[in-house]
Amino acid sequence: MIVFTLETSDFLELLNSQFRLNRYSNILENTMAENNNDVTTPRPEFRMQKMYIKDLSFENPNAPQIFTAQQKMDPGVEVNLQLNNKQIDNDHWEVALKITAKVSSKDENKVLFILEIEHGAVFMLKNIPTEHIQMLLGVDCPTLLFPFTRQIVSQVSVDGGYIPFLMEPVNFMALYQNAQKKKEEAKN
Repeated sequence: MIVFTLETSDFLELLNSQFRLNRYSNILENTMAENNNDVTTPRPEFRMQKMYIKDLSFENPNAPQIFTAQQKMDPGVEVNLQLNNKQIDNDHWEVALKITAKVSSKDENKVLFILEIEHGAVFMLKNIPTEHIQMLLGVDCPTLLFPFTRQIVSQVSVDGGYIPFLMEPVNFMALYQNAQKKKEEAKN
């Protein structure tokens, strides 16, 4: 028997992801229904085709002394996340998450480690209405990619001699909506 335990936040994230997928399904079905006059209307397709690491760096500047120091560690964490996308051809887009994490001890202000990763994926967006492309690239693509990026970051920190560095889940929908709101305010 296999039992899965989900934290409340993980369960809510799972529901939100399912809601977004259902919402896009409904949007795409409505778009297809509107275009149903043409029997040859192609069905929209959206999927991740390949994931890859574009760049990975782990710096452990105070090793091995940091591991032998008899001190209580109260680490401070600084994380920067950048989302990039570019069109490869008519149906394919690259979406890349670039994350820089700097973990230092608050007491002595010593850097424990610096981790940089650029994790990308190729997504196929075929027959998707143009008005939905930016939301797919800004919300759904990074939402699919982020858990894998998070796992790589966690494993690299363990391989560097530390406990797993678990990044908090990111609400890409909220980030996208904030960015859109700022664009609207900048226009006005």
